[in-house]
Amino acid sequence: MSNLTNVARPYAQAAFDFALEQDALAAWQQMLSFAAEVAKDSQMIAFLGSNTTADTQATLFINVCGEQLDQPAQNLIRLMAENKRLLALPDVLLDFVHLKSEHEREQVVDVISAKELNAADQEKLVAALSKRLARKVKLNCSVDPNVVGGMLMKAGDMVIDGSIRGKLDRLITTLQS
Repeated sequence: MSNLTNVARPYAQAAFDFALEQDALAAWQQMLSFAAEVAKDSQMIAFLGSNTTADTQATLFINVCGEQLDQPAQNLIRLMAENKRLLALPDVLLDFVHLKSEHEREQVVDVISAKELNAADQEKLVAALSKRLARKVKLNCSVDPNVVGGMLMKAGDMVIDGSIRGKLDRLITTLQS
């Protein structure tokens, strides 16, 4: 998979640069998202792994995507087909989203809490995290009763464990040392 990740970077960068120039970042993200889903389909994976020509692969892929792709996105698909890189589309999407987030200075924070957070709690959390991370923050909230109380937050490589279970685990570790 890391090979596809390395292969995906230049395509993601090219798509990002073009989308930025055209002021169409959101549209490109939608197109790449759709194309990535098509590329993950088991039948499409089998087809792309077969001995068909690049032109045939590109044509079928574009036909499957239908009107979801504009002409420049179709050109990207053709180029990736020529280079036998269509299976890297999910990684292209991930890299594109990362580049877009960096450009927009956004950070998605996964928040796992013991109970559902109301709107006021979410606003307070967004304000505090925005200040700490110096970025616009979008929350991805979920509920997990195993958290017991408090919450667990993940933003990229950073993890903030404010759960009761985490505090108990740290207390046990301190007492044992």
